[in-house]
Amino acid sequence: MRDVDAVEPGSLLIADPTMSDPNFRRTVVLVLHHSSQGTLGVVLNRPSEIPVASVLPHWADHVAAPASVFVGGPVERDTPLGVATLRTGEVPGSVPGTIGVHGPLALVVLDSDPEPLVPRLRGMRVFAGYAGWDAGQLAGELERGDWIVAPALPSDVLAEPSTDLWAAVLRRQGLPLALLATHPGDLQLN
Repeated sequence: MRDVDAVEPGSLLIADPTMSDPNFRRTVVLVLHHSSQGTLGVVLNRPSEIPVASVLPHWADHVAAPASVFVGGPVERDTPLGVATLRTGEVPGSVPGTIGVHGPLALVVLDSDPEPLVPRLRGMRVFAGYAGWDAGQLAGELERGDWIVAPALPSDVLAEPSTDLWAAVLRRQGLPLALLATHPGDLQLN
């Protein structure tokens, strides 16, 4: 689906196979906020070599493996964001130190004490930076065919970096979108 009306917090933006922007080539972006003023999300499938311990030592033992910071996007890369999936039955508004995104997905207030919060989380990742779109910008990119909109699963946030999350998300969309998972990106390599 390439309709801006389908975009909401908790949805995914899957980069079209032909997207050439190196910041977003073959990425999966989790939308954290979407309104008429703009959209904000984090790239889920760009791990870095930077250990969480070097950025947020008090969270290092509490993030999903690998305990590295993920590159959330090209905007404000010195700003860490914590994104978590809550355990079944937990509601973001009732879990101190979290801000609800959608369903069990929540932002984590990183200056919170992790000890009371961690038992209520299924898992968490730390992202450096984010992806952002001004008013109307994402609509233009969707109209141009740069992104595919799909619902997120909580497991997408915690996917192993060795998993090709981009292809996995496309495959679960069914035909014809599932066929895009086999796209080589560079047609000269086909």
